[in-house]
Amino acid sequence: MAVQDTVSPSASRQDLHRLADWLHLARTPGISRLGANRLLAAYGSPQAMLAAARAFPGCNAAPSDGERVQMTAAAARLLNAPLRDEIRVELDSAAAWLAHDDAHSIVTQADADYPPLLLHIPDPPLVLYVKGKRELLQRDALAIVGSRNATQQGRHHAEDIARAVAAEGLSIVSGLALGIDAAAHAGGLAAQGSTIAVVGTGIDRIYPSRNADLARRIASEGCLVSEFALGAPARPHNFPIRNRVIAGMARATLVVEAAARSGSLITAHQAIAFGREVLVVPGSIHSPFSQGSHMLIREGARLAANVQHVLEDLGLRAPAMQAFMLTGAASELLEQLSCEPVSADELALRLQLEPAQTQASLLALELAGVVERLPGGAFQRAKS
Repeated sequence: MAVQDTVSPSASRQDLHRLADWLHLARTPGISRLGANRLLAAYGSPQAMLAAARAFPGCNAAPSDGERVQMTAAAARLLNAPLRDEIRVELDSAAAWLAHDDAHSIVTQADADYPPLLLHIPDPPLVLYVKGKRELLQRDALAIVGSRNATQQGRHHAEDIARAVAAEGLSIVSGLALGIDAAAHAGGLAAQGSTIAVVGTGIDRIYPSRNADLARRIASEGCLVSEFALGAPARPHNFPIRNRVIAGMARATLVVEAAARSGSLITAHQAIAFGREVLVVPGSIHSPFSQGSHMLIREGARLAANVQHVLEDLGLRAPAMQAFMLTGAASELLEQLSCEPVSADELALRLQLEPAQTQASLLALELAGVVERLPGGAFQRAKS
């Protein structure tokens, strides 16, 4: 097996031989993700499974071990050949990638850094490429997903909720897509970089290209994750595969603006199948961006009309209204607001406040759930 000599200490020769066994199981054609995980559960490790496969049919199994013998025979047929060229290429590419940057790492199911909740789905990835702060993988997480063609209001909701949840110590998980995903990542980055982007390409590719700056910032301050080989392009079938990882890593999934045929519904239904909670921010009954969201609520998802609802459903403290009311500006702004929309500029003019002070106070009131931000940057009192 070709192993490069320029690898970093974290990618030792022994580690790469071990990784080769994981890649052998993960990448062999004819073994599905479910099948690979069944083999792993039966044998305990790729190394033990490969040893049994290579020894077949010389194993002396008892009759009660019939299913295991069948599994071993299937594994032997697929794995007994020499290491496939594609796996050699991926292993050599992985060695060079690991050596390139100390922030690059590859995590297998056997590693302590593997996301704990992800292990409890039926077909967790055997191998994850990670770029950035891998310690974020160990945190509790909230997944936030929604429309790529999001409204301004939807983006504000996603970013504000992500910021508030990340400030409480959770990681924000999303898929680096345009719209709601990007807004959720921005909110997580605003709270000490607590965001994880799960991508549907090789981790060395950025898709969509319009999010290149965001991806670089996440790699620096948060964490990028992919189960696909380096160099893997963006293919349509990759994204439902990616979505199960988003749902699987998180204790709950929040949907903000999903159309009737949105890919976000795939993520939500996967979360439900995994036994995780699904929360939904409602929208207008006339908006096509909310039809899928409202379908989820009818199916039993929890309505999350403001930040407080999300924090409460996650078992976190809600922002204390008293703390926000200590600032005179916030109190005066709240008195000026009614059910009629009004812009931040007009509020600042009425109260002779600096724009930055106005925006900060409005955000505090919004996080407290007493003020709503509307499309176009207008504000009104939240409906009780």
